[in-house]
Amino acid sequence: MLPVVLRTARLELSAPTASDAAAIYDACQDPAIGHFTTVPSPYLRAYADEFVAQTAERWDAFSDATWAIRLDGALAGMIGLHHLQETGSAELGFWVTAEARGHGTVREASEAVIDWGFSTDALALERLEWRAAVGNTASARAARALGFRFEGTLRRALRNGHGERSDGWIASLLATDDRTPQEWPIAL
Repeated sequence: MLPVVLRTARLELSAPTASDAAAIYDACQDPAIGHFTTVPSPYLRAYADEFVAQTAERWDAFSDATWAIRLDGALAGMIGLHHLQETGSAELGFWVTAEARGHGTVREASEAVIDWGFSTDALALERLEWRAAVGNTASARAARALGFRFEGTLRRALRNGHGERSDGWIASLLATDDRTPQEWPIAL
């Protein structure tokens, strides 16, 4: 599948390109990204080049759909739908730069990606999952605000960029769910 460009009021979501590699490398020096995501840590410049190439391959194979989040033309993060070959479902994943945090960037980008994923003109997904390491309250607040329903804690189920295993939270959103913010049984 060819990469799709999504636009919101403030953001452009488009496939990362080789010209993004330096900004990806810079962003991934943030310890929080390595701690709370699967991004390798320490993050080498070569990883950014490999990531951009893999993103194109995965769009082509239609196994993942990954977008660079661009705010005023600058890289503000990454967002994607992963594991697309599992019929009717995918996992939503994202990270944003330190500068983009706290400004609604994740929510705005996620809403566009969710709309596209559930659209019958696009993927017609039935279920989206969100997962995050226990303690990643910023990601959890975003998922809760997007309408994801908390499903529980998975013991030692996630591996971060350092290769460390941790407990993980899981939540889901069905195409038929309303997207009102949800109450979750965990402290955020």
